[in-house]
Amino acid sequence: MRLTEYSHGAGCACKLSPVELGQILGALPPVIDPNVLHASASRDDAAVYRIAPDRALVATVDFFTPIVDDPFEFGAIAAANALSDVYVVGAQPLFALGITAFPRDKLGTGLLDRIVQGGAGKLGEAGVAVVGGHSVDDPEPKFGYAVIGEVHPDRVIGHEGASAGDVLFLTKPLCSGLVTTAVKRGLCPPTLERQAVDVMMTLNREAAGAMIGASATAATDVTGFGLIGHLVNLAGGADIEFTAVPFLDGVRELADLDFFPSGSRRNHAAYRDAVDWNGLPEVEQLMLCDAQTSGGLLVAIPSRRAETFARELPSARRIGVMRGDGKIRVRG
Repeated sequence: MRLTEYSHGAGCACKLSPVELGQILGALPPVIDPNVLHASASRDDAAVYRIAPDRALVATVDFFTPIVDDPFEFGAIAAANALSDVYVVGAQPLFALGITAFPRDKLGTGLLDRIVQGGAGKLGEAGVAVVGGHSVDDPEPKFGYAVIGEVHPDRVIGHEGASAGDVLFLTKPLCSGLVTTAVKRGLCPPTLERQAVDVMMTLNREAAGAMIGASATAATDVTGFGLIGHLVNLAGGADIEFTAVPFLDGVRELADLDFFPSGSRRNHAAYRDAVDWNGLPEVEQLMLCDAQTSGGLLVAIPSRRAETFARELPSARRIGVMRGDGKIRVRG
């Protein structure tokens, strides 16, 4: 059984489009509780609720269809991805609840056992226990977690707060969407697949620690809406240098062969008019819109602290600066 054969898409590329999500969020009533510090209306990565003057709970939920065929790795990627939304707001994860959808007629194969083990192992690496969850019978496998964390209310890092001149860093390379689509079709070079899986299984804990230490002014993680989509959610706009953006080794060949998942194309359709591309070819635009799963953090760091952040996290790449006028411009 190849897990990816049982899903119509892969990982976070299965998200609803930004337009569709906006319609759904519009049906929610406004939040009037003053203790709600972050909620869906702000498009921040996790909900934040103040429970005391010096304590706030952070809550997030994330699950998706199989992104790889190896069940243990699928579980680990799902866990790393779910934890990311807690890390990116500057919080410490406390515990998790599992979310499982799986075809009942396949339960005897041991696949779900391995998925659960992979997820629990990755959460254990983060010092987080799985304390419960929910499961349903579903012909298409889905797996993920709700994660609860804690942060000081005055130290929450959100989408707003960056100033013109703040330096933008990206902490993981892009284009896992291209890779996983090629994997699903059985056409991905094994070394590239291995690189992408290792990146997706990497926790954003170290990146979050460096971000906090460098006094980040704003942050988000790059997942299903691609770099451009998540950049749109950071208030202030930015100048991005395409040549500075990190990509997985060898993905340009997959891009030229048009292995983009449908989620990446939905992202491009939703955001292309919000960007001044300066003549950047469409294939490169799509690479910046590629739907990611368990992607890196996109972090705004004050210019005076940029070298500190780069020194603390050598894997991070400086990709641009915040503009302050709400516009996004990409240079080739």
